[in-house]
Amino acid sequence: MNRFLAAANNMDETIMVPSLLRDVPLDEQEGDTSMHSNNELPFPSKQRDMYEHYLLLKSIKNEMEWGLLKRDLGGGASFLEMAVKQEEQQVPDGPAEDDADLESQFHFHLRGLFGVLSKLTDQADNLTNRYKREIGAYEKVNAT
Repeated sequence: MNRFLAAANNMDETIMVPSLLRDVPLDEQEGDTSMHSNNELPFPSKQRDMYEHYLLLKSIKNEMEWGLLKRDLGGGASFLEMAVKQEEQQVPDGPAEDDADLESQFHFHLRGLFGVLSKLTDQADNLTNRYKREIGAYEKVNAT
């Protein structure tokens, strides 16, 4: 979790002008194993450009730091809340499941959380590096 927060903070500190990420496709990210073959991310909003992906990573970081209870007064559901609701809809409720092996359920979800955090960390690092490359290319064009 600390690795993701550090990567997201680095991303936030590096990206001084997030609007430069608008309309920059994600498919040019090298080594991003989280991308599907159809260039869609496995997130509900299916980000189409780097700007939307930046906003998603920043939102996840804020929710991890401040928790689900601290939201904007706008009242919209957060990314994590939508994911939890989607998970609850997919898992059938039953009294036997509530008392089932809680330790194995805990380890299963913990492994999943670590896997997701690892992918999010890689994505934040990739986004930061890609922004640096884009800015470098932009500065070279303006210097000539």
